[in-house]
Amino acid sequence: MTKVLVVTASLFALAACSSESSESMADYDMVEETAMEAPEGELAMEQAAPGDVSASGSDAGGEIPVSIPQIAYSYQYGYRLPAIEIPKAQQAHVTLCEKRGPKICRVLNMENSGGEGDYATGMLHLEVAAKQARPFGADLAKAADEYGGSQIAASISGEDLSKQIVDTEARLRSRVLLSQRLTELLRTKSGSVKELVEAERAVTQVNEEIDQARSWLNEMRGRVAFSKIVVNYQSSAPGSGGFLQPIREAFGGISSMLGNSIGTAITFIAALLPWILVLGLIIYIRRRFKAYDRTFWGRKIENPEPIQE
Repeated sequence: MTKVLVVTASLFALAACSSESSESMADYDMVEETAMEAPEGELAMEQAAPGDVSASGSDAGGEIPVSIPQIAYSYQYGYRLPAIEIPKAQQAHVTLCEKRGPKICRVLNMENSGGEGDYATGMLHLEVAAKQARPFGADLAKAADEYGGSQIAASISGEDLSKQIVDTEARLRSRVLLSQRLTELLRTKSGSVKELVEAERAVTQVNEEIDQARSWLNEMRGRVAFSKIVVNYQSSAPGSGGFLQPIREAFGGISSMLGNSIGTAITFIAALLPWILVLGLIIYIRRRFKAYDRTFWGRKIENPEPIQE
């Protein structure tokens, strides 16, 4: 009987030793699984304020909370002005933006180019606080009217970022919780050097995912908070119709053809000039050193017989 008890105790001791070696790695796997499941239950309760009926939906018997759509708006306006007034109107629009301060309006890009004759174009790219974007568009139209401009185009487009923001927030919460539990596991648990190194790598990877998710979230929230406004400027099209248009085109064609002809002649002369110089040198040497009784081509010159009277 005593021998049986000794053998049984030995078997239990061996089983305990083998379980201790695999306990730490199993804990790491369980932490991640628990963290991924937590946002559905305890995380939702942690985020909810005490006594918040909307957060506890079915438990409190309240209605299902409805989130406000997160929409990023973009506006485009087009104005037609005299070519000489386009830079002035652009500067007036920039001044309108700068007066509101960088927390309300920001200038991102401005372009201005003069074209042929009375033709010119311009572009202004702004970011305006979403709540003031439409009133700011009305102010742009008033400023353009002061310089003889008229609005010829206007458009509004929006992109719903609600799902992307909600998904990113949920992923961020789960990653933060996973990072906290892995850090706590490293602080309280002991294990081999290999296991500790693997746990530190896991914490580093999770922290990188947290930084990336926060960056995406801030970028999307910025697009919702600030609307993009693109203002295009243009003058009348060059040579727009009229009796004189064919005449202008004809004179323009004549000048273009004359310039092309002169350019072709110059190119042709430049290509032949070396050969002309070489040919002239050959002719000079031949005439300089040929015999007096020979022609240029080497034939002997025969003296004509005198005529007898």
